[in-house]
Amino acid sequence: MTTSSISADSIVDAARAAIRREARAVEGLSNQIDRSFALLAQDILKLSGKVITTGTGTSGIMAERLAHLLAVSGTPAFYLPCLDALHGGMGAITKGDMVVAISKGGQSSELIELVTRLGERGIPVVAVTENPASPFAKAAQLVAAVKTEPVDADPGGLIAMGSTLVAGAWGDALATVLMALRGQTWEEVVHIHPGGVVGQQTELPPDVEL
Repeated sequence: MTTSSISADSIVDAARAAIRREARAVEGLSNQIDRSFALLAQDILKLSGKVITTGTGTSGIMAERLAHLLAVSGTPAFYLPCLDALHGGMGAITKGDMVVAISKGGQSSELIELVTRLGERGIPVVAVTENPASPFAKAAQLVAAVKTEPVDADPGGLIAMGSTLVAGAWGDALATVLMALRGQTWEEVVHIHPGGVVGQQTELPPDVEL
């Protein structure tokens, strides 16, 4: 079959089906959130330092996104790429900090080495992964296991599409809960986010509450 013989309706149907698979994967995350999530949020509130996020590939992209959202919603955070950390950037992580590392499969040798070395330095690491039995997860102090179901929300179970949305939703939930726990107001959000449409707001919504 040539691409020219595929109808527009078939293309639309395929796109809608892909979106529905991803939507089911994100929806399924809510049932995976348990008491360990609350304990993690409470541990972050007690930090004297910052949250540093890291990862490689698409997981690294989601880690960078999470750091930004944490920072704007009241939790000091920054993103440190895994390879940069292994080339000396690890020195920016000090006592009082916590690292949130994201890896779907937990098999990245670079990330395993980073988490192992952070443990040796006494830095707590939270491994966000689908594989809690992976070397990556075993090297961490805490594990947040997040599954992507249906598996084909990632095409072929390999290309990280739906799984990145699941990791992103997990991070969104964490940032939202921490914002409420800290009592971060919209006035504070606008003050640290003066650029773009956020900084132009004059009428603010009710503050986030649990």
